[in-house]
Amino acid sequence: MAPAMMANIHQNTILIKQLADTAGFDFCGIAKAQKLDEDARRLETWLKNGFQGSMLYMENHFDLRIDPAGLVPGAKSVITVIKNYFPQEQQKNNTPGVAKYAFGKDYHYVIKDKLNALLDAMKEKIGDINGRGFVDSAPVMERSWASRSGLGWIGKNGNLITRHSGSFFFIATLITDLELESDDPLAKDYCGSCSRCIDACPTGAILPNKVIDGSRCISYFTIELKDAVIPGEMKGKFQNWMFGCDTCQDVCPWNSFSKPHNEPGFFPIPEILNLTSTEWEMMTEETFRKIFKTPH
Repeated sequence: MAPAMMANIHQNTILIKQLADTAGFDFCGIAKAQKLDEDARRLETWLKNGFQGSMLYMENHFDLRIDPAGLVPGAKSVITVIKNYFPQEQQKNNTPGVAKYAFGKDYHYVIKDKLNALLDAMKEKIGDINGRGFVDSAPVMERSWASRSGLGWIGKNGNLITRHSGSFFFIATLITDLELESDDPLAKDYCGSCSRCIDACPTGAILPNKVIDGSRCISYFTIELKDAVIPGEMKGKFQNWMFGCDTCQDVCPWNSFSKPHNEPGFFPIPEILNLTSTEWEMMTEETFRKIFKTPH
């Protein structure tokens, strides 16, 4: 490759990380766009074992999940950005538990706006490039890309964990046909022999080798299947969690480094912080959808 072209790639890489910071993201990493062959094998095994439960959408678009070129023709780079959502304020003890990611506004909208701003800025500064941003609503294996781009490692609980501030992050992915320098993935993960998340999981959803049985996860029952009848073997195991679950993150030693975010869109909704058991039991579907911004 010609020196001038290499210099341009280097400059664009630095520029994009600066633009990601300006757009409001906490960290940015880049990986070469290529097929995720190892991840494909793991996903295939996971699906065959039925760990997706009734989340049938996990079975769709398999090829797109493992090949970024299927989403962006000519894809050369996968840019991953993460945004902290760890809150300053916490719920009171013995109140209906709500996962911290749901304390504020719907993160899809907040993150998507920032991702669009990043892509627009890239086009303005660099020129005519093709790219698409994804926020947890398309067949993209965002944690794999985050790990490949050196932002952290996949913990035993299946979450991306960073050494500097734990795992309370939203992950967004931007696939582009722009050639960029790739970041090196971490040489190893730093979970070591720790098994706190496995031991603490109320329903035994965290299996060996970083495999998560999604069909046993509390978040699966309280978000994906919130209207379904809880199976008998699961009754009494939810530890007061009513919307999602943070147990595996709350016990993770790396989250002792978590720092409160400063994103206005994630500031807690008062109704969530002050929710009582009585209010939860008497909550109408209309009120539920209003507070948690769920679609009809």
